[in-house]
Amino acid sequence: MHTVELLGHCLDVARRLGYEIRQEWLSGNGGGCTLRGRKILFLDLALGPVEQLDQVVDTLRYDADAPQLPMPTVVYDLLAMRKSA
Repeated sequence: MHTVELLGHCLDVARRLGYEIRQEWLSGNGGGCTLRGRKILFLDLALGPVEQLDQVVDTLRYDADAPQLPMPTVVYDLLAMRKSA
Protein backbone atom coordinates (compact mmCIF):
# COMPACT_ATOMS: atom_id res chain seq x y z
CA MET A 1 0.00 0.00 0.00
CA HIS A 2 1.26 3.47 -0.87
CA THR A 3 2.44 5.64 2.06
CA VAL A 4 -0.08 8.42 1.38
CA GLU A 5 -2.92 5.90 1.34
CA LEU A 6 -1.70 4.38 4.61
CA LEU A 7 -1.43 7.86 6.13
CA GLY A 8 -5.06 8.47 5.18
CA HIS A 9 -6.16 5.25 6.90
CA CYS A 10 -4.22 6.17 10.05
CA LEU A 11 -5.69 9.67 10.11
CA ASP A 12 -9.16 8.14 9.81
CA VAL A 13 -8.42 5.96 12.85
CA ALA A 14 -7.18 9.02 14.75
CA ARG A 15 -10.38 10.92 13.93
CA ARG A 16 -12.49 7.99 15.11
CA LEU A 17 -10.51 8.02 18.36
CA GLY A 18 -11.58 11.64 18.80
CA TYR A 19 -8.48 13.48 17.63
CA GLU A 20 -8.83 16.88 16.03
CA ILE A 21 -6.28 16.90 13.19
CA ARG A 22 -4.36 20.16 12.88
CA GLN A 23 -2.11 20.49 9.84
CA GLU A 24 0.47 23.19 10.46
CA TRP A 25 4.02 24.18 9.55
CA LEU A 26 5.89 23.11 12.70
CA SER A 27 9.54 22.89 11.60
CA GLY A 28 9.93 19.18 12.19
CA ASN A 29 7.75 18.89 15.29
CA GLY A 30 4.32 17.44 15.76
CA GLY A 31 2.36 14.61 17.33
CA GLY A 32 -0.57 14.04 19.61
CA CYS A 33 -1.51 15.68 22.87
CA THR A 34 -4.49 16.43 25.09
CA LEU A 35 -5.34 20.10 25.67
CA ARG A 36 -8.17 20.99 28.03
CA GLY A 37 -9.62 17.50 27.63
CA ARG A 38 -9.47 17.57 23.81
CA LYS A 39 -7.29 15.18 21.83
CA ILE A 40 -5.30 17.05 19.19
CA LEU A 41 -2.91 15.64 16.60
CA PHE A 42 -0.53 18.20 15.15
CA LEU A 43 0.61 17.01 11.73
CA ASP A 44 3.71 18.85 10.51
CA LEU A 45 3.34 20.03 6.90
CA ALA A 46 7.11 20.62 6.75
CA LEU A 47 7.62 16.82 6.72
CA GLY A 48 7.08 14.30 3.96
CA PRO A 49 4.43 11.55 4.04
CA VAL A 50 6.71 8.96 5.67
CA GLU A 51 7.58 11.26 8.56
CA GLN A 52 3.96 12.38 8.92
CA LEU A 53 2.94 8.72 9.05
CA ASP A 54 5.49 8.19 11.83
CA GLN A 55 3.92 11.06 13.81
CA VAL A 56 0.43 9.61 13.48
CA VAL A 57 1.53 6.04 14.28
CA ASP A 58 3.43 7.21 17.37
CA THR A 59 0.30 8.99 18.56
CA LEU A 60 -1.99 6.03 17.91
CA ARG A 61 0.21 3.49 19.61
CA TYR A 62 0.15 5.46 22.88
CA ASP A 63 -3.62 5.94 22.86
CA ALA A 64 -5.19 3.52 25.34
CA ASP A 65 -8.43 3.35 23.30
CA ALA A 66 -6.76 2.34 20.02
CA PRO A 67 -6.63 -1.44 20.63
CA GLN A 68 -10.43 -1.60 21.08
CA LEU A 69 -11.18 0.31 17.87
CA PRO A 70 -11.87 -1.63 14.67
CA MET A 71 -9.31 -0.63 12.05
CA PRO A 72 -7.98 -1.88 8.73
CA THR A 73 -5.63 -4.83 9.14
CA VAL A 74 -2.80 -2.91 7.50
CA VAL A 75 -3.05 -0.18 10.16
CA TYR A 76 -3.23 -2.71 12.99
CA ASP A 77 -0.16 -4.48 11.58
CA LEU A 78 1.70 -1.19 11.30
CA LEU A 79 0.92 -0.29 14.90
CA ALA A 80 2.01 -3.76 16.07
CA MET A 81 5.20 -3.51 14.01
CA ARG A 82 6.07 -0.08 15.39
CA LYS A 83 5.43 -1.22 18.97
CA SER A 84 7.94 -4.04 18.66
CA ALA A 85 10.57 -1.96 16.88
